[in-house]
Amino acid sequence: MPQALSLFVGQKLKGLLAVERAEDLRALAELIEAGKVTPVIDRSFALGDAPAAIEYMHAGKARGKVVITI
Repeated sequence: MPQALSLFVGQKLKGLLAVERAEDLRALAELIEAGKVTPVIDRSFALGDAPAAIEYMHAGKARGKVVITI
């Protein structure tokens, strides 16, 4: 699979194939419901502030996921 350069960060992008299995999804759902899996959200930005969010990520300041709210 060919590689592409990301427009937003200095990393190469590669394709990934994943097979979703019902058994794995049930196990993941159980972990989430038990509170054992929690996403780390660094900051949320409004859709109108998306350029600032991209700049924030590009500067390497993000220590978790950066969320764009619509």
